[in-house]
Amino acid sequence: MCAEEITSSVETIEVKAEKTLEEARSRANEIILKAKEEASRILSAEMPIDEVKREREQIISKARQEANREVGKSQKEASKIRTNAGKKMGKITERIVNIITGAKLR
Repeated sequence: MCAEEITSSVETIEVKAEKTLEEARSRANEIILKAKEEASRILSAEMPIDEVKREREQIISKARQEANREVGKSQKEASKIRTNAGKKMGKITERIVNIITGAKLR
């Protein structure tokens, strides 16, 4: 495997990890937007204002928790992808060194 292939492989892995994080951020933003829309709908309904505020805060809190879980899961997934990329790079580097030095391949 040549250096260009290694670089390309690592870049592909990094792009995949960033895409995963971006998708999670997008989902989190959608969740928060829906929660705000729901809170606005509730606010426009004829209910006692204290009850409305309490319900709005509960909805927003729940949405933030869900969004944070999604982002956390995606960050863990991206971290695993990066870790695996590092392990692969180590193996590839070892193989290249063995080839250059003439050591026996395992």
